Amino acid sequence: MFRRDEYQILNKMLDDAISGDFHESRFDESELSKLQSKLMRYLSSASMSERKLQEEKNRIEELITNISHQTKTPLTSIMIYSQLLEEAVNDGPAKEYAEEICLQSRKLDELIKALVKMSRLETGIFQFQKEETSLMDIVITASSQASPRAQEKGISITISEDNDATVMIDPKWVTEAVFNIVDNAIKYSGEGTEICISVFSYELFSGIRVSDQGIGITEDEIPKVFSRFYRGSAVHDKEGIGVGLYLSRQIVEDHGGYIKVTSREGQGSTFNICFPNMSKL
Repeated sequence: MFRRDEYQILNKMLDDAISGDFHESRFDESELSKLQSKLMRYLSSASMSERKLQEEKNRIEELITNISHQTKTPLTSIMIYSQLLEEAVNDGPAKEYAEEICLQSRKLDELIKALVKMSRLETGIFQFQKEETSLMDIVITASSQASPRAQEKGISITISEDNDATVMIDPKWVTEAVFNIVDNAIKYSGEGTEICISVFSYELFSGIRVSDQGIGITEDEIPKVFSRFYRGSAVHDKEGIGVGLYLSRQIVEDHGGYIKVTSREGQGSTFNICFPNMSKL
């Protein structure tokens, strides 16, 4: 049987390990049993692995920040000068070349920003700032951000305000997830169509529903649309880099939620973005 002081030492070791404050030098091995000695070596190894993992995350975060910073200035210059060139050239091949430079520079800017977000989400180098948030507020903000592009195509965004729910989320990141889905709907919907957005509530989950009248998704492609850089066979002529839906799913799943898609080719798509109710967390 263990003595009381031995139990106290074991308990202290485990408490320090759980809190991340375990140091092998704090214990005198001569006073420990064989079991205590083995536990100490195990906790020392685990603590070292945790510190190395955190150091690696810090290096990745620093690398991501440096890449973002170092590419921002030259890319901004390319975008500005390409726009000036586009305005200076009236017609002919030079005009087409200038427009293509503008287009590709914007895509590169979007790609770099997306890669930074993806890396931060995948490596877990930051924590979501969750707070009690109205899903209708998310809908209004996301639809407002998407509205200019919808107006360019003559697409109307209709918001149903007959329901609301409050969930524990990071409003900034969830707004981006919803915006990506709404923007995707605009991108693949025809002129004069409608996008309907609403909030729904069930016993375990509440969420946001986005329905469009776009080109739809084939049954075999539905499982693939959330893959990184995936571009459907029918949308290669459309603008995009294939990361919007991937980021949306990553954000939602990191909040303990999920996204469900129903679609029929040529008849539009519906995205249900679900989050656990606060009482079920």
